[in-house]
Amino acid sequence: MIKITISRTKLGSIQSFKMTGHADYAPHGQDLVCAGTTAVVFGSINAVEELCNVQATIELGSDGGFLTYKLPNDLDVHAAEKAQTLLEGLVVSLKTIELDYGKYIRLIEKVQEV
Repeated sequence: MIKITISRTKLGSIQSFKMTGHADYAPHGQDLVCAGTTAVVFGSINAVEELCNVQATIELGSDGGFLTYKLPNDLDVHAAEKAQTLLEGLVVSLKTIELDYGKYIRLIEKVQEV
């Protein structure tokens, strides 16, 4: 199962997310849950980088089953607002995948303790 944990600030802003695991919906190369999830996650990461000029901290696992993404703490207000809109779009897309394929993907949202 793919697990994605969205970490929010106490004010509700997305600060980071972590994706772990494999969907195991179908064999490698045919797994549409994996492909869809990967596409929306990397599309969102690329959009934030390109459209907001934000260089987040990203860690990837060597086998493709692990990714962490963390926004910098020093974003200007305009970049932060744009990044939040794009990342909220990511959450909507992931919830849509989870709705249809909940056996293979789980989205968890939590508030960070500061």
